[in-house]
Amino acid sequence: MPCLLVILSLLLPRLALVLIFLFTTWFHAVFAGWVLPLLGFIFLPYTTLAYMGATLKAGAVSPLWLVLIILAVLVDIAHWGGGYSQRRRRRRRRRR
Repeated sequence: MPCLLVILSLLLPRLALVLIFLFTTWFHAVFAGWVLPLLGFIFLPYTTLAYMGATLKAGAVSPLWLVLIILAVLVDIAHWGGGYSQRRRRRRRRRR
């Protein structure tokens, strides 16, 4: 079952966050409020999952987990950049 959650998290991070919220108590163990997880769900889903994994597994963010969190931030930013370039490309095609 944990392997299925990891695969789901890599493919559909927002769905994984919703399932984790509904079926586990991990959000309450990691986050004190609801604002930070909501912002993570909207803007940085991979980073939210990585931070949750780091905090649950090690109790704090160790250097190895910090590398994973930085990688997750880069993946989230790459998703934003990919969406922007696709939108720009579609606009150019419409003009022709």
